[in-house]
Amino acid sequence: MTQTHTEHYARDDGRVIDLTYAEPDNVVRGGLVVLHEVGGVSDGVRLLISSLAAEGWLAAAPHLAEAPTPDAVLAATDIALAWLVDRGVQADLLGVVGFDLGGTAALLVAANRKLGAAVSVGGHGVDEKPGLVDIARELVSPWLGLYGDAGDELSAAEVEKLREAAAASRVATNVVRYPGANHRFDADPDAAIEAWQRTLSWFDAHLR
Repeated sequence: MTQTHTEHYARDDGRVIDLTYAEPDNVVRGGLVVLHEVGGVSDGVRLLISSLAAEGWLAAAPHLAEAPTPDAVLAATDIALAWLVDRGVQADLLGVVGFDLGGTAALLVAANRKLGAAVSVGGHGVDEKPGLVDIARELVSPWLGLYGDAGDELSAAEVEKLREAAAASRVATNVVRYPGANHRFDADPDAAIEAWQRTLSWFDAHLR
C-alpha cells in the first residue's frame, strides 16, 4: 500500500494548513482533495488516500476542524487545491471526494468551485442550514452522490429530494441509493465495493 505523509503547508500569501497525502508510484493522472469524516484524518482516511494513490491519483486531505464552517471548508479546500497545482497537477484534472461529514463538504465545494469532478459518500441532513437541497441546486462541478438507505442521516425520501435538486443544475450529476448500506458503507461490503468502483469511474470519466 502506498505510504501517506503529513506536511505543514505554508503559502507565500500567509495561508497555512496541515495536509496528509499519498503519491502514485507511477504517472499522476490528476489530483484529488479528500475531505475527511468527523474525527479527523483517521486510519480509515489514510487507507482511502493510499487507495486513491494506488489508482494513480495524487490525493491530499486537508486537516479540518471538528465542526468546520462552510467558509472554513472552502478555504481549506482552496489551499489543498493550490498544493496539488504546486505539485504539477493541471487545473482540469482536479477533483474532490468526501465521506460522511466530508460528503456534505464535497457537495458544498462542488457548488462553489468549478472542478473536474466531485463525489460525496454519505452526508448530513437535507434540512440543515444551508440545506443540501439548496446547495445541490447551485452545483457547478460534475457531482456523484452515494447514499445508504440503512443509515440514520438521510432517509430515502431526502435522498430523492437531493437527486431532483442536483438534476436541475447545469452539470452532470448522478445520485445512487444503496438499500442495505449505512452512511459509512460498512454494513454492506458488496455496496461498499460497488460504491468504490462508481467513485473511480466518475473520476475516470470526468478527469481526462
